[in-house]
Amino acid sequence: MGEINVVPYIDVMLVLLIIFMITAPLITQGVKVDLPQASARPLPTGKSTPLVLSVNRQGEMYLTVGGSTIGPVSAAVIHSRVAAELGGDPGRAVMIKADTAVPYGTVMRAMVILQDAGVRKMDFITQPKGVRPGS
Repeated sequence: MGEINVVPYIDVMLVLLIIFMITAPLITQGVKVDLPQASARPLPTGKSTPLVLSVNRQGEMYLTVGGSTIGPVSAAVIHSRVAAELGGDPGRAVMIKADTAVPYGTVMRAMVILQDAGVRKMDFITQPKGVRPGS
């Protein structure tokens, strides 16, 4: 017989398909935050990747640097990581992403931490009007 038996290859392919189907939903990054809605135009994207400080409903803070999220983190960790990431560039974009249920004082505390770390420009992430959260 000069034919190739492809059944083992199909078995391996199906196993890999199942593994990818299970792990794909786990790869999504970010923190679940119910963003407030605003009717503002989106800001132009810069060349550098922005830092994102997320505050969830419980007031826990997460820091997203270069696509990877760490947290929940303390104020000291946020201060040191943001200061290191800025690298003497206080004009780098730093975004704040806070849940609508978070008290104003918690968001202000996050802004003070960023300002102490050397951030001079902060932007807020909002949900565009008419778009449902989670979509």
